[in-house]
Amino acid sequence: MPQQLQFRRHDPAGAPQSMRLTRRQMTGALATLPLLPAFGACSAREQDGLTIWAMGNEAASLPVLLGSLGRPADAPPITVQPLPWTAAHEKLLTGFAGGSLPTIGQVGNSWIAEMAAIGAIAPVPDRAQGLLEDQFAAVVETNRIAGRVWAVPWYVDTRLQFYRKDLFARAGYAAPPRDWAEWKRALHKVKAGAGEGNYAVLLPLNEYEQLSTIALSARARLLRDNGARGAFSDPEFKAALAFYKSLFDEGLAPRIASTQISNIWNEFARGFFSLFLSGPWTIGDMQSRLAPDMQGNWGTAPNPGPAGTGSAAPGGSSLAVFAGTPHADSAWDLIARLMAPAAQQEFHTLTGDLPARRSVWGAAGLAADPIVAPFATQLDHATALPKVPEWERIVTEMQIVAERMVRGQYSIDEAAKEIDKRADRLLEKRRWMLEKGRAL
Repeated sequence: MPQQLQFRRHDPAGAPQSMRLTRRQMTGALATLPLLPAFGACSAREQDGLTIWAMGNEAASLPVLLGSLGRPADAPPITVQPLPWTAAHEKLLTGFAGGSLPTIGQVGNSWIAEMAAIGAIAPVPDRAQGLLEDQFAAVVETNRIAGRVWAVPWYVDTRLQFYRKDLFARAGYAAPPRDWAEWKRALHKVKAGAGEGNYAVLLPLNEYEQLSTIALSARARLLRDNGARGAFSDPEFKAALAFYKSLFDEGLAPRIASTQISNIWNEFARGFFSLFLSGPWTIGDMQSRLAPDMQGNWGTAPNPGPAGTGSAAPGGSSLAVFAGTPHADSAWDLIARLMAPAAQQEFHTLTGDLPARRSVWGAAGLAADPIVAPFATQLDHATALPKVPEWERIVTEMQIVAERMVRGQYSIDEAAKEIDKRADRLLEKRRWMLEKGRAL
């Protein structure tokens, strides 16, 4: 078994749950600016060394990792500045505005579109394109904006199913089925076996990730017209809405928010629900918070889809070089060393993060780990989310409407139209810029 993955409260796209309000507030003014050169980018930087901004467990582990990279004796010195996840996004924006960005930064993958739009980061140069090989295609695609890749994936994550193996086995299933119809039949059997007052699946009504996963599994495009309008009235998204709604209508999921659950681990252990969606950061919690006699009773599995394995949003964090740095060559050399297989394996050992390089999964024992290996399968079926800076605000509005639909305020068709209406309002400036022929 590989080293226990350490718990970090961030989403698969790299943004922590506690940052969501801050991010919505901070992105309003900058979200739809065109690609611009960074102004004053070097004025406040160290001229004789490299500075790296990193967050959380990654920042704490970097000094140890950097010491093992075998850099030349005359290589520029490196300073690591740790940032809390809750302040990192705001720090990047204010650093750009004040011309005080570092040389290299750890950037959540969901921030790439915004950082590229405001001109804060430099695209991956030709000499570093090889760093994008041996990676999960969907994660690399997340970082591709306007035909150019803007950051190198450093570690990866996504969301899939955590489930009660014992309760599914009692219902006659070794694991959750891969297609929607059989998956739902299994949930009905699991709920029946769990007893009165219990449910099969937890889909918190205040979280958009579950509906997003179902929509991606249905191959919904979500936005249209070069990301300028919502595509939520498409048949694929309405099919996802209908399937999502049916899970509540048929009593398989409780109509509750995550704030109404005092302790998710206790509720999972007692059988209030037998399945929920989360990312690799949850593995450590399962191992530390569940009782010893529960350790053999849970597993992970890829998401279901309409006709087989479903999709999910790829996530993680990437390494970006900030625009205008005087140390671009040294920065890309350092990133290349951090992405070397030996460094990626050591990084996994230090942090528990899932390696971005596929080949390292075998060397680190992850490909043979029954708990971790399904994440690779899910990443192989992942789909990049729309790459517009407004996306998180759009998906938040999507979930507000979806909750009201589940509670009976909207029909499926009405909900789809309402989500389109809200998305189009948020994308108004983007449409104006496209009409004016300005870069995005």
